[in-house]
Amino acid sequence: MTDHDAPGATPLSATAVEEAARRLTGVATRTPLERSARLSTLTGLEVWLKREDLQPVRSYKIRGAYNFMAQLDADTLTRGVVCSSAGNHGQGVALASSRLRTRGRIYVPTTTPRQKRDRIATLGEGSVEVVIAGDTYEEASQAAYADSARTGATLVPAFDDPRTICGQGTVALEVVDQLGGAPDALLVPVGGGGLLAGTTTWLRERDHPTRIVGVEPAGAACMAAALVAGEPVDLPTVDSFVDGAAVRRAGVHTFGPVRDHAIEVVTVDEGRLCTEILDLYQSDGIIAEPAGALATAALDTLGLPPGSTVVCVVSGGNNDVSRYGEILERSLVHRGLKHYFLVSFPQEPGALRRFLDEVLGPDDDITLFEYVKRNNRELGPALIGIELVDRDDLAGLRERLELSPVSVEPVESGSALFHFLL
Repeated sequence: MTDHDAPGATPLSATAVEEAARRLTGVATRTPLERSARLSTLTGLEVWLKREDLQPVRSYKIRGAYNFMAQLDADTLTRGVVCSSAGNHGQGVALASSRLRTRGRIYVPTTTPRQKRDRIATLGEGSVEVVIAGDTYEEASQAAYADSARTGATLVPAFDDPRTICGQGTVALEVVDQLGGAPDALLVPVGGGGLLAGTTTWLRERDHPTRIVGVEPAGAACMAAALVAGEPVDLPTVDSFVDGAAVRRAGVHTFGPVRDHAIEVVTVDEGRLCTEILDLYQSDGIIAEPAGALATAALDTLGLPPGSTVVCVVSGGNNDVSRYGEILERSLVHRGLKHYFLVSFPQEPGALRRFLDEVLGPDDDITLFEYVKRNNRELGPALIGIELVDRDDLAGLRERLELSPVSVEPVESGSALFHFLL
């Protein structure tokens, strides 16, 4: 069973999106559309941010969850609802459960940040139970399906149902109304594809010529894979770092509009994404989770005409503060400022001191130093992390390493050791 098997689905259409907008009045916030001075100056475009991170659940997911659940009849609501979520959809279902006075069970994988789990419980106001099931979204999803089959509770799809998709599509109505017309381009983050399919459906059926671009994390590009295959397919592996978009398989209902309207889908490297998260925070005061920064991170890759009006959806702001250390690390690696080496020092006095004095540049900083073999420091190599002030300093560092008596092996970004470090 998959999400699109949910009973009672209505056709996906622009009219259904407009009906969803009316249904969401008083529940979902009409989030601000703000011009970004930083991104406009940086790109030469007129960049606007649709701040879905300012929803009551800090993401656009309330739109789809509530639109789906509000169409269930009283008897169905009495049996309760169940869903699987990486965190944001669960918060939408939790708030909708509280508003509609029904019980809910939210299945989340162990990778879901504690901040999101706690928010689910808070938004549910005692009406929902958070259940941790499995290490991946797919395992949590299987547990939710089993619960639904066993208890008769209605499964609330995260993306692959027209009711959910139409709720997400209401973002496009607000953008056009707030901007006073359709933008030249709309950049939309993609997990399972609900937001992309909903905005595409409304914009195209209402004859808006906006260039629509879906943006996926490179480690979980399920919609791009579906477009290549001609149908949704399972990704062999999924990088869960962008937890709000770490989906293995695009939806059947979400894939259709993307394919039929030839919507382009691009990917963003996780390191580039981390740099944008930090820029949003430090320059714009916006706390964006990884999925929430996907759209703005892709701006400089699209070759848009100068002066174009571009809207980027900041889809979520549920970021756990404990993740900023990893986010900073990934950003430094992406910008060429952080490098790791396995260094074997010669067995002679003063070898480490000479390495510090002769190999490191005046502005280089050792941020990690660990002997790999703790029981034999004379023979075992050391794992060293070096942070540079300027990425161009790397050439000089490598030259000094080659001329030194130490044996050096760079830790390449694709290696198992590198992934262990991050």
